[in-house]
Amino acid sequence: MKKVILTLVAVLIALGASAYTERNLIASKASKDQLKEMLVADQKWVPYPDYTDRAGWDALLGDMKDYYIKRGEKALKHDWPRIKATDYLEYERSGNRVVMENPLGANNGAVADLLMAELAEGKGRFIDQLINGVYAAAEMTSWALSAHAVVQPSHRSIQAYDYPVLDLVSCDMGNLYSWVHYFLKDEFDKVDPEISRRLRHELKTRVLDPYLAVDAWWWDGSRNYKKGRMLNNWAPWCLSNILLTSMLMEEDPERYAQTVYYTMLGVDKFLNYIKGDGACEEGPSYWGHAAGKTLDYIDMLKLATGGKIDMGDTKLIRDMGEYIVKSYVGDGWVVNFADASAKGGGDPFLVYRFGKAVDSDLLKSFAALMNSDDKKPNNGRDMFRTLQSLEIKSELNNASTNLKHPALTWYPETEFCYITTPEGLFFASKGGYNDESHNHNDAGTFSLWADNFPIIIDAGVGTYTRQTFSGERYKIWTMQSGWHNLPVINGAEQPYGRNFKASDAKASKNHFELNLKTAYPESAKINSWKRAYDVKKREVKVTDTYDLQEVIAPNVINFLAWGDIDISKPGKVSINVNGHKAELTYDPAQFEATVIDQPLPDTRLSNVWGPKISRISLTDKNPKSKGNYKYSVKVL
Repeated sequence: MKKVILTLVAVLIALGASAYTERNLIASKASKDQLKEMLVADQKWVPYPDYTDRAGWDALLGDMKDYYIKRGEKALKHDWPRIKATDYLEYERSGNRVVMENPLGANNGAVADLLMAELAEGKGRFIDQLINGVYAAAEMTSWALSAHAVVQPSHRSIQAYDYPVLDLVSCDMGNLYSWVHYFLKDEFDKVDPEISRRLRHELKTRVLDPYLAVDAWWWDGSRNYKKGRMLNNWAPWCLSNILLTSMLMEEDPERYAQTVYYTMLGVDKFLNYIKGDGACEEGPSYWGHAAGKTLDYIDMLKLATGGKIDMGDTKLIRDMGEYIVKSYVGDGWVVNFADASAKGGGDPFLVYRFGKAVDSDLLKSFAALMNSDDKKPNNGRDMFRTLQSLEIKSELNNASTNLKHPALTWYPETEFCYITTPEGLFFASKGGYNDESHNHNDAGTFSLWADNFPIIIDAGVGTYTRQTFSGERYKIWTMQSGWHNLPVINGAEQPYGRNFKASDAKASKNHFELNLKTAYPESAKINSWKRAYDVKKREVKVTDTYDLQEVIAPNVINFLAWGDIDISKPGKVSINVNGHKAELTYDPAQFEATVIDQPLPDTRLSNVWGPKISRISLTDKNPKSKGNYKYSVKVL
């Protein structure tokens, strides 16, 4: 078991070369000494009403006041479940994460609801239950999840009392409980000053101290960073929350300036690591955590410096924001490479905030499209987002939308290509390499939608377990190239690794091509495998032109679909998904077609696709070392 845990640690801190570019966009705005002069002291930057300002809260909440009070009333019955030691051990024993995550999430959600209710009502009715929440959190050994505690020296999931781990949730809790302290310290002191004193102690020892003390958190590039080491959404996510906690809780001006400056360096390293085209290689599901948390960070930094550091005119930040719009297909469907789900679109409040911050009409228009009367500013334990969303709610509700997809969207560094046609097709393909954050072995795959409905699909990923982020990750079928829309060449699928990548990717109107030779192992014996996609009207034509050193096994071309699949007619595969019909055509003299159904017992997958998806396989009946294959998908 310890070997598995150590493998996970290795995955988290993996090193490797990348297209790292020294941009240093934030730190170039101010040195540490200049920053000291910029920082607004004594929380005077806070733009929200004080707890006792009833008129201010009535104005900010508007017609949302009763909504928050009712949520808080439900939380009055919350019984603060204790997360047991065996709940943490379950991660090691069975791989189950949620047994400890769910009660912790429920406790944090209750605190958020109680805080918003008390701010809305202001009568003290929710104070006692908030005190219970404070002590439920204070009495935990650590705030990190069992799946993340393994970065501690023991590399086990039982958390060390003397090594607070900074992960996504512990940093989020810094955000949440700092706001609890800020707004309600005086009210707590009326009950007993020990309450706020204890809360301040917890925030200092669990968040502020360990950030300054440990200079090598795997997700942080501020110190001891080896150029090119992978950084992902964890960086802006954790660093924005650490910044916020420091802004609200740090009393020492020198420590405050040091912490803020380190976070600037850390977010810079993330912005240096990601591609300069602004695409999120983790997919749209992670946009709110990667680009979205970057927005949170620059908003916080702007507040902390009284507007003196403003990143709103930075092209990379704007491009990061607009990725979510360009990756939206329609009717709730998105382009879902890597671990992203095919369903999504983004929080309209976050999207609109982004649009305001970078002056993007595209983002504002998309936010208006995603908005509806039932959307409420409620981000659970992310109290900063909830408060920021309230400030723009009325503006968003009055925004209009006029969103249209361009004929071609090309991200030349990330190698994402989207092509649309006036006849209603949306095609997406990717090059890239097989060591991207939340990677699937999928270089060269494609997906296809017609009239905003998926036809040829990417399954996505199931519920996260220990296996998902371990050395066993690529034993999971959703991660394998054989379960993407790709060939199995000479019996070989694409392996995991930074060296396995597409090459010569080129995009133009209605056309995308790339060479898949280096995405496969040497055992595939490939001299060249060029794949080309031609997208016109209601049809995608796929051509594979190949040159192999020798024939070892028949090539197999795979396509993933859903719904009813009929292969009874040679040369034609009929696909019917709830009345949406398409035909996959191929040369019956060249290929034999088979179908395998993949059941989806995991609700994270079945909630998107239903009880099953299907893999259509075309097997070469007369394999040769050189040749070409042609197939097409036509939507009827």
